[in-house]
Amino acid sequence: MDLYGIGYSNIRLPNDSQSYIYTYNSYVNTFPEEVFVHEFLHSLERILQERNYEIPELHSYEKYGYKEQRLIGLKNWYKDYMNCNIKTNDGTLVGLNDIVYTLTPPAGSDFKYSAENDFNKEPKNIIEEALNMIKVVLRLFGIK
Repeated sequence: MDLYGIGYSNIRLPNDSQSYIYTYNSYVNTFPEEVFVHEFLHSLERILQERNYEIPELHSYEKYGYKEQRLIGLKNWYKDYMNCNIKTNDGTLVGLNDIVYTLTPPAGSDFKYSAENDFNKEPKNIIEEALNMIKVVLRLFGIK
């Protein structure tokens, strides 16, 4: 997921006891942890792409013969993607390069115009949203 074009993965679950997200139900959920794995893999994919490694796109599973399966979703694709164990037509194996597991994740100082966001307080209306955006812009210019 992308937040204001800065490449931030954010997963938010509703705080609702009626939500099926918190329980496993084979008729509703398939591999319920999948969204976390998926977004984490996007961050690893991005790290390698920024370093010019050639890897399959995370969403290209069908191109390599993988299908979403009942109960486990794309678990096999994600496992092979992480282990660089995806077979191509010519028999070579592709996936995430091992080096991605040794690289340091980016820090705020790595971004030219980094800004801290308050994710605990979400705007309740358009006015609060606009005020939050103004605060972010002001912080970029060193105004508090």
